[in-house]
Amino acid sequence: SRESAFVHAISSAGVVFAITRACSQGELKSCSCDPKKKGSAKDSKGHFDWGGCSDNIDYGIKFARAFVDAKERKGKDARALMNLHNNRAGRKAVKRFLKQECKCHGVSGSCTLRTCWLAMADFRKTGDYLWKKYNGAIQVVMNQDGTGFTVANKKFKKPTKNDLVYFESSPDYCIRDRDVGSLGTAGRVCNQTSRGMDSCEVMCCGRGYDTSRVSRMTKCECKFHWCCAVRCQDCLEVVDIHTCKAPKSAGWISRT
Repeated sequence: SRESAFVHAISSAGVVFAITRACSQGELKSCSCDPKKKGSAKDSKGHFDWGGCSDNIDYGIKFARAFVDAKERKGKDARALMNLHNNRAGRKAVKRFLKQECKCHGVSGSCTLRTCWLAMADFRKTGDYLWKKYNGAIQVVMNQDGTGFTVANKKFKKPTKNDLVYFESSPDYCIRDRDVGSLGTAGRVCNQTSRGMDSCEVMCCGRGYDTSRVSRMTKCECKFHWCCAVRCQDCLEVVDIHTCKAPKSAGWISRT
């Protein structure tokens, strides 16, 4: 499903990011900073010298490809092809946000000489990018010779190497389903004031929700005392908890 496509992509991206960061921080003996970023180069702002520690993202991608793809390369079925494609899309997403950072040297900070290096962006950017790709994931089918896939709906464009692909439609996560391992949303706490995915309208799938008023102890009136402790009082707080109603048939659904 498109959910498994996203999981494979974000997991593969996470391995790239973690290994590359570990290389730059000297935590791995097998790699270090990018050895290719040496000497002088030129960009739109002029000449500069490579310096500092450029993130060795090529090593991170190579490691992630060997580590994450190992299991999938043994198979030749549709699932393996899909996972390999989405793993690669995740790796490419990290490299997409590699940016050049520079430091100016000269009198009063003038850029008579620049030293630059390549650095990965915060992983949140990669996650947000893959989340958009998840929303625009493309459903595909195996081609006739079983070596690749084509779009299931001819009205959609052919997926690029950056797109996420999936074969099966997502199950109904609203209900409890033994076959797909879905626990459903019955009893889940929802946010009555939200308009997002955690809202009671979305989370409860139109079934409505129950509201219960509960009392709980919380820390309040916290003060810092020199030195060095924070002391708080225990306060009784009354809050409304909203939980999704169960469907009329709340048991497991077995598909036959």
